[in-house]
Amino acid sequence: MNKYIKKVLNGLKEKNINESEYLQAVEEVLTSIEPIIDNHPEYERTALLERMIEPERIITFRVPYVNDNGQTIVHRGYRVQFSSLIGPYKGGLRFHPSVNQSIIKFLGFEQIFKNALTGLPIGGAKGGSDFNPKGKSDDEIMRFCQSFMTELQRYIGADVDVPAGDIGVGEREIGYLFGQYKRIKNIYEGGALTGKGLSYGGSLVRKEATGFGLIYFMREMLAHNNQTLEGKTVTISGAGNVAIYACQKSQEYGANVVAMGDSSGCIYDKNGIDLKLIKQIKEVQRGRIFEYLKVHPEAEYFECKGGDSPIWNIKTDIALPCATQNEITLNSAMKLVKNGVIAIGEGANMPCTKEATEYFLKNNVLVAPAKAANAGGVAISAVEMSQNSMRYYMSFEDVNTKLNDIMINIFITCKIASDKYNLGHNYMAAANIAAFEKLSCAMNAQGIV
Repeated sequence: MNKYIKKVLNGLKEKNINESEYLQAVEEVLTSIEPIIDNHPEYERTALLERMIEPERIITFRVPYVNDNGQTIVHRGYRVQFSSLIGPYKGGLRFHPSVNQSIIKFLGFEQIFKNALTGLPIGGAKGGSDFNPKGKSDDEIMRFCQSFMTELQRYIGADVDVPAGDIGVGEREIGYLFGQYKRIKNIYEGGALTGKGLSYGGSLVRKEATGFGLIYFMREMLAHNNQTLEGKTVTISGAGNVAIYACQKSQEYGANVVAMGDSSGCIYDKNGIDLKLIKQIKEVQRGRIFEYLKVHPEAEYFECKGGDSPIWNIKTDIALPCATQNEITLNSAMKLVKNGVIAIGEGANMPCTKEATEYFLKNNVLVAPAKAANAGGVAISAVEMSQNSMRYYMSFEDVNTKLNDIMINIFITCKIASDKYNLGHNYMAAANIAAFEKLSCAMNAQGIV
């Protein structure tokens, strides 16, 4: 390993000893950009890596709210404003009981590189809370969101920091957050949050963008390797926006999606997933995926009992992890390879462990890395910001065409980096290198700040 990279990683581990997700994300990037660092010894003198991996600002705050029983509950809120090198801070908010500083820092770090790959002028950030919206009433969620935004509004704005949704933060939560922001600021500043509803400044295709974009990137990667989605068997973890719309676009391209799952377990339907039913269960009823069996009793349900998800035991050509970080372990990767998987499309952020990714690459499995493959969501968030600034709304077809073009360009950018550094099919390293080249150029241009 390059001595400078080794020194930086050792120092990072000393300072952030208990932040495993953050350390994993940084190590994955730094070890893959070694060819660049070898050619730029001057980066050590200017501490370029140390500056890039350290957040510009971390904000932690108390979020109290009153539940329906009249009891006051206190949660912790976060916003990590990681990098404003190429634009205002931009990244989602996650409401989930697993949220802690390590997870928010890892997500913010990933966001810097992802946003750079889009070619759009947006920096990197992430935020959220350990609040769990599951099982809460709409009134409880509204009160929590209003309390969260009462503090967060001090640090965001259309030209400063633009949050969006993530796990646990959908259109409902964004609506409550935006309403409170507008009330406190006494101004309609549509570009201050993205993922808004269509009735008050949202963009068409935003809900579909991450899932559609994932499949657009997969289409390009497969085509470059003489493959197509048509006729392929596909399994998808998760049942939120990313998974649902990845399923829809996969089916439109002729793939047979046979499995989807949530945190309780997964459904296997060899005849092909009934997506209309999944949308009814998840988007309307906000139910659990096993309810699929009420309509399709011939399908099979595999319960999650802790440890690896049973969905990765199902034989498939293409696996799309669209749930959460580190959901595909080395053990699951070995099962997927044994069952003949040819490609992995990372719809979630860092869904494969380091060991799993290495195993896939070693066994010639194509991996579409999250930084590149799931960048469609933030790309269309930036398009939403542009529409808000112009007081103008684009049609579904125009936004979808823009998304398709962005994802094609992201793949081309990764391919150019791959060819330049002889990386073969290692698109993960290629994505890291392509983004790092842009970010390091911006960092050098702006001086020691």
